[in-house]
Amino acid sequence: MTTQGVAGRPERTRNRWGEGEQLRTEILNAASRLLCELGDEAGLSIRGVARATGVVPGSIYQHFRNLDELADGLHEHECDRVYQLVERASATVSEDDPVGRLRAGLRAYYDFAVAKPGHYRILFRRHNAGEPVPADPSTTPLGRIVALFVAGFERCEKAGHRLRQPSQQAGTMVFVSTHGLVALYHANPTPRDPAPQWRYVDNLLSLIID
Repeated sequence: MTTQGVAGRPERTRNRWGEGEQLRTEILNAASRLLCELGDEAGLSIRGVARATGVVPGSIYQHFRNLDELADGLHEHECDRVYQLVERASATVSEDDPVGRLRAGLRAYYDFAVAKPGHYRILFRRHNAGEPVPADPSTTPLGRIVALFVAGFERCEKAGHRLRQPSQQAGTMVFVSTHGLVALYHANPTPRDPAPQWRYVDNLLSLIID
């Protein structure tokens, strides 16, 4: 819990020994809130995130060596949030309807991407050149989201639905196609209701699932 402190910085109760991971989460949550206000990561700063968290900048450096590392942490944080969002949406549909579960997950992903452009952009943050590229893309934060859709198509196939593409390719196709749809939506400044675009998501599934 925080209260308003000096110079607009929220006062924060100091974590007890061993609660450093809690502070790391608070830092990422504060950075996420800032990202929503700023629209993209370009406006993020260590001082700004520290102020939003209610700590001094030095506390940020105990968890993230620099702004680039903080943005990497935020990338993982947001990817995990979307992963859970898609899972929860899919779980609202009966297991007896794997196509419906897949559709619900895709719609949730699309709705998130449209409603939170800043958060969505950081999902596609470029991999740091100094770090090794994982041999298995499905183990990366963003790859885990794609893997959810791949698994959804696999469940459809096991339930007896014929796929016009292999499940791995199908999962990648709907992810990339939805990403393109979102990019077009954000590129058009005309205010409009994003919900009708659900029809596009549904059509994608009908093109892959016989």
